[in-house]
Amino acid sequence: MEGLLWLLVFGAGFYFMMRFGCGAHMMHGHGHAAGARHGEVGGKDPVCGMQVGADSGYTKVHEGTRYRFCSKGCLDKFEADPAKYINTTVSTHGGHS
Repeated sequence: MEGLLWLLVFGAGFYFMMRFGCGAHMMHGHGHAAGARHGEVGGKDPVCGMQVGADSGYTKVHEGTRYRFCSKGCLDKFEADPAKYINTTVSTHGGHS
């Protein structure tokens, strides 16, 4: 019974590490410049407007377009309502329509 308890504790720790810790980048394309190997440059986070380098942050491909995010929080907001943030990035003068 004690072995089962330790297995559950280890499993829970592993889950939280992969979900929120060092393994979280695997789920959303963050990592060691996967896009930079192919000549990609960074981009502007459509949620907060921060510049994100090709070798940092999170990425999400939505309807064939790759978006970059400075944090998991911005990525989560985008995933909840992509249209809200895509429409604000269409303007070429930086203003909102």
